[in-house]
Amino acid sequence: MKLFRFETEQVIPAPLDIVWDFFSSPVNLKTITPPYMGFDILTPVPDKMEAGLIIAYTVRPLFNLPVTWVTEITHVAPMRFFVDEQRFGPYRFWHHRHTFVPVSGGVHMHDLVYYALKQPLIDGLINRYLVCPRIEEIFEYRRRKIEELFGVPEKTTSFAHSPCSTAQDVL
Repeated sequence: MKLFRFETEQVIPAPLDIVWDFFSSPVNLKTITPPYMGFDILTPVPDKMEAGLIIAYTVRPLFNLPVTWVTEITHVAPMRFFVDEQRFGPYRFWHHRHTFVPVSGGVHMHDLVYYALKQPLIDGLINRYLVCPRIEEIFEYRRRKIEELFGVPEKTTSFAHSPCSTAQDVL
C-alpha cells in the first residue's frame, strides 16, 4: 500500500478566535468545499466539533458519482489543531491534521493530509492522474474562498503547498 501526502499552508488575516470559530464549526465545511462536490452533511452535528464526533457526508469527488464519507474528529486542541480521519468512504486511509498558529498579521493555517487508495496495484497512476489533481483543486478552491471570507493578507506569500507525493510504501 502506498501512503500519499498532501500539504498546504495559508495565512488568514484575522484573529485566532475568529478563525478557530469558523473552522471548528462542522457546518462551515460546505462553505469552503467546491459546489460541484455536492457536499451535504447527513448526520446532526453540534455547533463546535469535539473529539469523537462522527460526521457522515455525501460528496461527489469524481465523475459526479455520489459517495458516502464518514469521518471521525479524533483529536481537538482548541485554538491549536484538530484531526479528522475517515472511517468509511472513498479512501483506504485518510488522516487530515488542521493546525492554527497565531502570526503577525493573522493566523498561519497548515493542513497535512496522509491518504491511501483502495486500488493497490494501480494506486500510483490513479493518484497521479485523478486523485491528486482533484485534491489540489479542492484546496485551491478553499484558499480562494477563505480569501473571499477573511481577506488577503498583506504579504503575497500567504499560500503555499507541496504537491501530492508518495510518503512511503507501508504494506
